[in-house]
Amino acid sequence: MEPRLEDYHYDLPPEFIAQTPIEPRDASKLLVIRRDGGDFEHRTFRELPEYLRPGDALVLNQTRVIPARLHARKAATGGAVELLLVERHTDLRWLALVGGKRMRVGTRLEILGAPLGAEIVEEQEEALRVVTFSEPIEPHLDAIGEAPLPPYIHHKLEDPERYQTVYARSPGSAAAPTAGLHFTPDLLLTLRDQGIKIITCTLHVGLGTFLPVKPEQVLSKRLHAEHAELSPEAARTLNETRLAGGRIVAVGTTSVRTLETAALHALGVTDVGGDNAYTDACPWKPVSAFSGSTQLFIMPGFRFRAVDVMITNFHLPQSSLLMLVGAFAGRERILEAYHAAKTHGYRFYSLGDACLIL
Repeated sequence: MEPRLEDYHYDLPPEFIAQTPIEPRDASKLLVIRRDGGDFEHRTFRELPEYLRPGDALVLNQTRVIPARLHARKAATGGAVELLLVERHTDLRWLALVGGKRMRVGTRLEILGAPLGAEIVEEQEEALRVVTFSEPIEPHLDAIGEAPLPPYIHHKLEDPERYQTVYARSPGSAAAPTAGLHFTPDLLLTLRDQGIKIITCTLHVGLGTFLPVKPEQVLSKRLHAEHAELSPEAARTLNETRLAGGRIVAVGTTSVRTLETAALHALGVTDVGGDNAYTDACPWKPVSAFSGSTQLFIMPGFRFRAVDVMITNFHLPQSSLLMLVGAFAGRERILEAYHAAKTHGYRFYSLGDACLIL
């Protein structure tokens, strides 16, 4: 039986949604969830090293959020328009979520704060549009763009870097890989000194991560494509880790999807999405280096091949992210953990607290 979106619903009063980040980063709460059952443990994130072992590999998504939210107006009428850049096609051509009335093909825009224009050249589902700019927009983003905070965060961040991980290197995301926001440089050094290998991958967060799931996507087992990369050096280190008995610890659902995509590539499955990702019964194969798009939708029934331990935040109801952690730990176990988190005053969503799933 295919999972149903309504099976991943839970009630969350608004006061549980974190509006500001905790300082310092590693002072956030950490809910420890063991997949084989037992009591939940309530710790702080800086105590993470107690749960990792020498020889484990910690995998971080090094993507960097770009200031992807732009303000514009219609050239013809002056009507207000907002653009959220979600995927770069060429220097001039972008896929964007567009807010405004009657945003049809041929609509010309003036970008506020910069001497350039844009035109809508293709309409896609709902508010998605393909936009061409009169000149490359990326050189202007730092000056005119804003951090694309989720709509449930109503407070402007005083420091935009708090919506970046401390190890963010590769620009390209329209949202942060939020499980990584809890790490500090000192915590990473502690883990390295403990004998934990620190590995990076890249998944540029886009529609596949943050757009609400539709029932037809559950049936097709495909999300919107996102660009992901795992280097040959990282793949080799991860394979050596597993052969030596170490665990692969994925930081965030984006790292999980990158690693599981890499494991499917090792099986020769390059069309990553749909039933292709669910067919092989082998519990583990080495991961392969790759660079390309992934549509992998991980839901109950998926066989994890690469990831042994997961660090993740608390996710929205009926989201692909909640279905992923439900596939990893069990739907009932995760919903039980979320209930315990509410009881103990955890903070939810992007700027909230974290889970460690062992």
